[in-house]
Amino acid sequence: MAIIKGTLRLQGRLENVTYYTRRGSDQIIARSISGPTKERLATDPKYEVFRKHQNEWKGCTKFGSMTRYAFGDLHRLADYNLTPVLNKTAKVLMKTEPATDLGHRRIRLSCYKQVMENFNFNRGNPFNSVLRVDVAGNIDRVNLRGTVTIPRINAKNDLVNTLRLPYFRLIIVIGTVADMHFDEDQKEYVPAVKNLHGTSSVLNSSWYPYTSIVPEQILTVQMKEAQQSLLTDEITVLLSMAVEFGTVGILGDTEAVKYAGCGKVLVSK
Repeated sequence: MAIIKGTLRLQGRLENVTYYTRRGSDQIIARSISGPTKERLATDPKYEVFRKHQNEWKGCTKFGSMTRYAFGDLHRLADYNLTPVLNKTAKVLMKTEPATDLGHRRIRLSCYKQVMENFNFNRGNPFNSVLRVDVAGNIDRVNLRGTVTIPRINAKNDLVNTLRLPYFRLIIVIGTVADMHFDEDQKEYVPAVKNLHGTSSVLNSSWYPYTSIVPEQILTVQMKEAQQSLLTDEITVLLSMAVEFGTVGILGDTEAVKYAGCGKVLVSK
């Protein structure tokens, strides 16, 4: 590693040298690129185990990117990148499979559904610290239906509105995630049920003024009848909930404020 001094301002790659900066410093660091070539990694028997791990990691990233869609569009309220965390979850699930299957180990969330319960989309202001009432979620797997019982909300006391926005609403989502396995013909990881991997249905409540007292209510969300017929034991059903804050738009209607809200997975079944 070398540090460049003077007026030369390079960033990126030049032949076999990479130039970059580190957070907190304006110095440019030069590092030579070493290691085996792509061709050698792809063909050399010495790197067979590496290729198997690489193959599995591709499956993990496919799982992570698609699982976000089982949250509906609630991932837009997250204050961190959910995908790497979901990728890591997939890798942990793979490790429960027999080591002899390295390179083709399955991702079977259906066997460990509990790992997704209470999965928070926010770290700065987690869901339970914002909505301070005890909600109860329930999933009817057969009908792909989710219900959430929400006690009376006195918004001024039970809702932490850090941005002091004038409106809020409640959102519930039912979604599905399929187990994944390696397909020998396609040479890649595929979901056990393609049409139930990363699918969801969303229900938004009305917008409520922040000064509201909202009576106890039960919200219900359900997926399509055609999707119900595809359900197998290799499917995990997730019920998620969020609180979103809004303001008055330029046309006088209420519109959501970007990133103003929080959510989590209530139940995984």
